[in-house]
Amino acid sequence: MATLTHPAAAQRSATPAADPAVTFAAAAVAVVAAAALLAGWFPIGFSIAIVFLFAGPHNWLEARYFMTRMPARWGRLRWFFTLGIGGVVGLAATMIAIPSIAAALGDGRETWLVLLAAWNSALVLWAAALASIRRRQNPRRAWPWLWPMAFALVAAAWLWPVGWSIGLVYLHPLLALVFLDGALGRRRPELRPAYRACLVAVPAALVLLALRLGPAADLPGTDLLTAQITRHAGGGVVPHVSTHFLVAAHTFLEMLHYAIWCVALPLLAVGGRPWRLAGVPLARRSAAWRRGLTAVLVTGSLVVVAFWAGFLIDYPLTRSLYFTLALVHVLAEVPFLLREA
Repeated sequence: MATLTHPAAAQRSATPAADPAVTFAAAAVAVVAAAALLAGWFPIGFSIAIVFLFAGPHNWLEARYFMTRMPARWGRLRWFFTLGIGGVVGLAATMIAIPSIAAALGDGRETWLVLLAAWNSALVLWAAALASIRRRQNPRRAWPWLWPMAFALVAAAWLWPVGWSIGLVYLHPLLALVFLDGALGRRRPELRPAYRACLVAVPAALVLLALRLGPAADLPGTDLLTAQITRHAGGGVVPHVSTHFLVAAHTFLEMLHYAIWCVALPLLAVGGRPWRLAGVPLARRSAAWRRGLTAVLVTGSLVVVAFWAGFLIDYPLTRSLYFTLALVHVLAEVPFLLREA
């Protein structure tokens, strides 16, 4: 007996399914375009909004991601993680202490510049030491350029200490792109070529922002928050470049950073819920470890709420405090990035 099929249903069944790679690339390019437009047109307002909304949650999600990527037993990675954790704690504490140390030593700005250059050098040598440990564990990680590049970066840190630090401000958001590439390689390798192809949209957006805003006048406003955001983006340090472009470029990159950590990477968890520890190797080590990790997540959630409250009460002060404490998660990205290399 013939089966009657509704014409609309037949048409839907005959329509080919959308290619996931094309859909993914279109969504990625749309996010890049929207972030660039908003950052270009409303640099200060957009910066205020995204830091308020995403700064705290993205740190929580980043910590949760690092829990997943750390093995339950370190084994041959023992020295790598020991050096990694020790470097994060030591470098973060030293950076926070630099203003006090400079004030105690005297000589003002010159002393501060020397301390900053020394800290930048320690950061480079710490990262190079971690990379050296990793390259001994796999023949693919020969990296013959490692130490020559490290010493070149140390030299640059002493020649241009403030400029070098501003470079780190712009480099840090881009690391999220590398983490997303690794996550796609593990979970959705069929999307990886499309992702890498659409990465060209990021420098293209920066070029368009530079063409539009590079020759523009500096951002107006002398209030504390505008000055704080402008200074963070390199205002007063990068010569002959409009602060309008600097703030727009940094805000654009920060938005991509937040989008990856708050949306893209959690979606790649394949149904996993960030507040559950079932997929965390360390949580399977013992009940004590599970309780400890749970306490970390709960405490992190309370900190996120505290930052939201702080932003509402005194945004400039809370922003300054946040970016000081956020140095810990910036440093923590280094060993995990090398772990996945």
